[in-house]
Parts: sequence; C-alpha cells; structure tokens
Amino acid sequence: MSMVISSVLPAPCSLLMATLMLLIVQAQSFTRHYNFNVQMANVTRLCATKSIVTVNGEYPGPALVAREGDRVAVRVTNHVAHNMTLHWHGVRQLRNGWADGPAYVTQCPIRTGQTYVYNFTVLGQRGTLWWHAHISWLRATVYGAIVILPKHGVPYPFAAPHMEVPVIFGEWWKADTEAVVSQALQTGGSPNVSDAFTINGLPGPLYNCSAQDTFRLKVEPGKTYMLRLINAALDDELFFSVANHTLTIVEVDAVYVKPFTVKTLIISPGQTTNVLLTTKPLYPKANFYMLAAFYLGYQNPRDPLRPSTINNTTVAGILEYQNPGSPIAPTSDKDLPLFKPTLPRFNDTGFVANFASKLRSLATRVVPRSVDKKFFFTVGMGTFPCPMDATCQGPVNGTRFAAAVNNVSFVLPSMALLQSHFTGMSRGVYGSDFPAMPPFQFNYTGAPPDNMNVGKGTKVAVLPFNASVELVMQDTSILGIISHPMHLHGFNFFVVGQGFGNYDPVNDPAKFNLIDPVERNTVVVPAGGWVAIRFLADNPGVWFMHCHLEVHASWGMRMAWLVLDGSLPNHKLMPPPTDLPEC
Repeated sequence: MSMVISSVLPAPCSLLMATLMLLIVQAQSFTRHYNFNVQMANVTRLCATKSIVTVNGEYPGPALVAREGDRVAVRVTNHVAHNMTLHWHGVRQLRNGWADGPAYVTQCPIRTGQTYVYNFTVLGQRGTLWWHAHISWLRATVYGAIVILPKHGVPYPFAAPHMEVPVIFGEWWKADTEAVVSQALQTGGSPNVSDAFTINGLPGPLYNCSAQDTFRLKVEPGKTYMLRLINAALDDELFFSVANHTLTIVEVDAVYVKPFTVKTLIISPGQTTNVLLTTKPLYPKANFYMLAAFYLGYQNPRDPLRPSTINNTTVAGILEYQNPGSPIAPTSDKDLPLFKPTLPRFNDTGFVANFASKLRSLATRVVPRSVDKKFFFTVGMGTFPCPMDATCQGPVNGTRFAAAVNNVSFVLPSMALLQSHFTGMSRGVYGSDFPAMPPFQFNYTGAPPDNMNVGKGTKVAVLPFNASVELVMQDTSILGIISHPMHLHGFNFFVVGQGFGNYDPVNDPAKFNLIDPVERNTVVVPAGGWVAIRFLADNPGVWFMHCHLEVHASWGMRMAWLVLDGSLPNHKLMPPPTDLPEC
C-alpha cells in the first residue's frame, strides 16, 4: 500500500475564488475524524499466508493526515483477541498524556470488543511522524504514517515538491511475532529474527517469490519528489539509497533541518526523515533500485546476541521513470537496465557518525543555555539469574538476557502510571526514586564488570514543571557495545553533543552545540559512545522513554519521567476522558 500526497494545487480562477476556497477548507480542517478498526487479515508474503493484526484490514495501516493546528479524533475499536493500544509517535500531546498510548504507562489497554477515542491537537509541529501499536510486539504489523501539513498559506522552507510519498520500512516474520517474543522471554534467550525487510509492506524482488510484491515509485523526468521515510522496523537500523540519485535531507522527526545532500542515509527504528529526490532531466531509459539493508551498531563478535542473530537481507523497491514520449509503459523490468546502489558495509560506524554530525536545525528555537536538572544514564545490556526451576538460554550459563537504564530493568505495572499519578494512588504502583546517576561507576566502554546482573523495578524520575533538563546517555560494554535508538514520549529534545568512548563531564560540555543542534524525538546512543540532549519539561504528565529496538525494550531498557503540574491552569495535566480504558 502506498499513499501519494500531491503538493500541486489547481490554479484558482480569481483571487476572490481562491479566498473563498481557502476559507472553506480552513473551516473544515479544524477536526479530523478517523475510525480505526483493529482486526485480523490474511496477508501473503514470501510464499506463505498468515493472519496478522491490522487496522482496517490494511498493511501497513491507513495514513493519518492533518494540518498543524488541527484537532484529531481517532476512534479505535478492538476486534482482535489481543489487548491493544496505539501510540502517535512524536506528537507532543501537550497536557494530554491520556492520548499518548503506551500500555500501562499512560493508559490501560483497549480490550477485545472495547472502543477508545484518541483525542489530541497537533500544536507547533509539521512534517512526518507515525503511529503504531504500543503493546508487546504488535507494532510488527500495526503501524502507519502521520502526515502533518503546514498551516494554510505557510510554505515549506524549500521549493514545494511535485509529489510527496510516504515510504515505510518494516520487517516481516513468517512466524507469529507474539509467539516469538513470548518464547524469548520464557527462555531468556534471543528472539528469532525477521525473515525479510519491507518497503510499504512489500519485501521486493531480492526475496524468494516476491517480485510481484515490490514497491514501485513511478516518476517523471525533471521533477522533485519528497519521500517521507519512516523506520517502523522492530529491531534494525537501516541504510537507504537510490541508485544513481542523490537525496537531500530537509527534515527529521517532523523538524526542518539545514538541507544537505547524500547518496546514502541511515535511519533508526522510530525515526522519520524527509528527503527530496530530483529525477533526471531526460528519460534515462533505465530503472533504479531503492535499497535498504541493516546497519549493525555492534562491536563484539564473541557475544551470542550479535551478529549471529541478525537479518542480513536487503529490501528493494524500484524507481520507474515514465517515458513522456510514450504512453505505454514497459511490460517488464527486463525491458530496461536496472541499476543498483552500493550501500555502506553493515558495520560502518564511521559513516553513521558522519551522517549524524551533518544534522543541524534551522535555529528557530532557543536551546536551554542553563540547566536545572542534570542526569547521567547508562543504557546497556545485562543479565538476570535463571530461576531455580528453569533452563535458560541467555548469554552466560544460568542467565537470562536483560537490558537496563542505570541498572534498572523496567517492569511494567498492572495499573497505568499516569492514572495512578493523577488519582494520587501511586503507592505500590511505582517508586519516584529513579536514579539520576548509575548506582556504581566503571569503565563503561572498557572491560565489563564481573557482575553483569541488573536490578528490576518500576520507578520514575520526577521533574518540576518547566525545568530545563540535560541528559547524557552512555552506552556500556556489558555483553558488547551496541547502539540504542532512544525515544522520548511527549517531548522534542535538542541533541547538543555526542561522541565515542566514555563521556567526560569536564571537557565534553565545552564542545556542545547550543546554536543549531538538531531537534528530535528519537536519538541513537552510538555503540561504545554517548549522546547528550537537552529539553524543557513543559509538558506535565508521565512520559515513557525507551529503546526503540523492540527486543531491548522487552528486556527492560525503558523508564518514565514524571513532570509535575505547574502553578497556572494551562500548566496542569488535563483530566482523563470518560472512555479511558480500565485495567
């Protein structure tokens, strides 16, 4: 399934007619209503048919389109046997965590047969975001694009493209992903990897019996197309390139950036990137592969977690030129040469670091110069002891895989954190003592400590309203150094610094970029390195932060921030809606 959004509007007959049309459209665009029916559907990929969880029977799910300033109401009805929640990834949800979606954090799940309306307003954002299931591994098939257009009359900060096309990267399992994660958590071992990557749900011709399941982007010579790229893959960062074409990066995570042009980009799970692709001025008598393949942010081949359990396949789409001189398209790919791009090596960390260093904002928002609250989080792998009556398949005999932030492997409660906070009934649900620093220090990127066990807990870090926050996230070498795309709900943040090795609190802050740092909602902690972010805690509520590699999140690499109410009425968390699901 692909959706094309044309940015070319018909020219009005007169200024009066244009004004009347604009007023009508504006009057109709204040509220966007969507009906999302969560239902099973049979889908065939890789020569096999299986029943998957979908929205409205579509895979990927329907695109949600709105304008900046619109109110959006999505009525979600659950018709499947699984509990369900949906997360509107990157939407700020100001004072409105009830619409954010992570199960047992901001809401209890929507049970079978139940309905819940996600009601939110898109404020101060435009660009590409996405929505997905936020419970267990159901987002493997339950996801779709969010397209936020600028307000009427507000142009892009670049020439308007001829056409806009969402391009969503995903993963396909022949097996039931709920069974995959359940088995991994029971045994304490690594889950089985996916069988294919997909572009808009299609694996493409490089996989067996999948030539007919290929995403094809039909273009005209001499035009500029905006590709709205979304990485919805569960566990893989991806390189992306289009043969014999360049890509101009103009936006990431729904925030404009200073444009720069590349042949290949990197996009991590949870991230979005808008690129401009300008086609060749004349019909090239050729077609071109669009390829995506995994980046392995990892540096320990002795560890059983990686690289033995990776999907090292490549997904391909095809860029097809329409011959303006012939109304008849070629009958098959064999009629024209098909060019293929060269992607970086799977472990090209230098390429990834260089790409990240080029991202700069338009410097339209002020970066916090002073900091009220400083945090230092270690993010990395670890182990749990194997229960006495079980056999475990973890990295060391008698252990289970675990992941943690500051040595705390987060345990989801049975009651939603936000509801517990709002009602003042948090006792026994969560603790408010999440550590601001690691409980013990070691050479984080050197030899790992002898004791690799991590603790368990349901804890939040408490922030006063409007506090300026600096957070440094440090990868650790326990069970190998691995990159981690960390997503913060409810906020955008500025990426003010990053580097390899151990963070130096004395010398590294002097190198921070406080002028034009990129603004994101999902940032990668580099393998064997660190990243520093700053944000303003201006959104009261409980906000999840977690690794967007689903396997790491399932093992516990997640935590929550509790932002207290401010003193003014518009600085307080709004009350819950009447249809909020109960646990």
